[in-house]
Amino acid sequence: MFLSVFEMFKVGIGPSSSHTMGPMVAAARFLDRIRKAPFHPKGLRASLHGSLAFTGVGHATDRATILGLAGFLPDSYDHEKAEATLAQIRETKSIMAPGLEPMGFDPDTDLIFDYGPALPGHANGMILMATDAQGDVIMQETYYSIGGGFVMTADELAAGKATDEGAPIPYPFKTAAEMLEMAAKSGLTIAQMKRANEVSRNGAKGLEEGIGRIWQVMNDCIDRGLNTDGILPGGLKVRRRAKGIHEALLAERGLNLVAPHTINDWMSAYAMAVNEENAAGGQVVTAPTNGAAGVMPAVVRYWLDHVPGASASKVPDFLLTAAAIGGLVKFNASISGAEAGCQAEVGSASAMAAAGLAAVMGGTPEQIENAAEIALEHHLGMTCDPVRGLVQVPCIERNGLGAIKAVSAASLALRGDGQHLVSLDVCIETMRQTGHDMSEKYKETSLGGLAVNVPNC
Repeated sequence: MFLSVFEMFKVGIGPSSSHTMGPMVAAARFLDRIRKAPFHPKGLRASLHGSLAFTGVGHATDRATILGLAGFLPDSYDHEKAEATLAQIRETKSIMAPGLEPMGFDPDTDLIFDYGPALPGHANGMILMATDAQGDVIMQETYYSIGGGFVMTADELAAGKATDEGAPIPYPFKTAAEMLEMAAKSGLTIAQMKRANEVSRNGAKGLEEGIGRIWQVMNDCIDRGLNTDGILPGGLKVRRRAKGIHEALLAERGLNLVAPHTINDWMSAYAMAVNEENAAGGQVVTAPTNGAAGVMPAVVRYWLDHVPGASASKVPDFLLTAAAIGGLVKFNASISGAEAGCQAEVGSASAMAAAGLAAVMGGTPEQIENAAEIALEHHLGMTCDPVRGLVQVPCIERNGLGAIKAVSAASLALRGDGQHLVSLDVCIETMRQTGHDMSEKYKETSLGGLAVNVPNC
């Protein structure tokens, strides 16, 4: 099993990797199908199902789908160009995608929110259609946005299509037990094994440049969030808080009255800065999702800015180790809030961050696996119940607490020798079972929990 670091960490846009980035990617794939067809459609339609319908407006799924059909992609998204394109589509009732003739599309009638039962493959389903001059469907594809910006067609999902289709890698592992066994036999760290796998596919230069960009986008996102205030869009009138918290922390520096636990406020400020940017539709990195995008950058920044001996040269080891853990969670369970609740998003992110921090703090592979397990275990059962379908409440603060748990988990693991009762594999399987049993009300539908008990205005 090989899931690249560049699949776990994707540069994209907020507010959601599954509800914004995924639909945009699906629409781009549908355009590719049209380009290969022997005929040219005269119109386009789209229907959103399950969680994509219930929380689609709050997650900007409608905008993302339309922009995807117009040729936009998450990693090259241009906000001003997108706004101009949306205005043109509304005015002309047509879409002009690159390399294709204009196709009719009325956002008011050709984009449907279907609030009936979810499609059978996944909670995040969508159907894209191309029509002829009479309005009859001549091409159709069902896509599932399965979390973290990953997209599969219905046929791919039914066939159990593997993520990995490339050449063999030197250190393949599908479970944490296999990972630890391989590390013991090779004498390599988790990061070294992951690096060797990545180099075998992407080359050393591609890996170095790609990881450099990932951290740069993460760090820039923190800085933007720490320097921006105001009210977040969506109607809840949620105030940005990261800037104010950060300014207060800077003012307190050097004062003897500052309590030791104030370090938690630094971590929360870093994480909230990212998720406030995400809620505003800014550029973020899935880590492993947008809803959990603040945990990883916050822990890396905490380590760099507050831990003696930290070095930016070790950030790649941090990210590679985290990606290895994230790949195990995705392969054996889920990183999708719509599939398994927030335990699959912030829980997975916290486990990844804990593992990365333990790695750069000198932990053994066993201690790193223990750190990931502790962080994930103490997110088990966490629901996804966003108020008004927005990635704001409780999501923004939850990333701060996920970062704090990650640091605590890594610290606890480093105090031990790596031996522990509950393995990471058992914890991941427990998370999968818990997600399977969890009521749909608590899996990113906004039909239960805080979403129905907090006023939506």
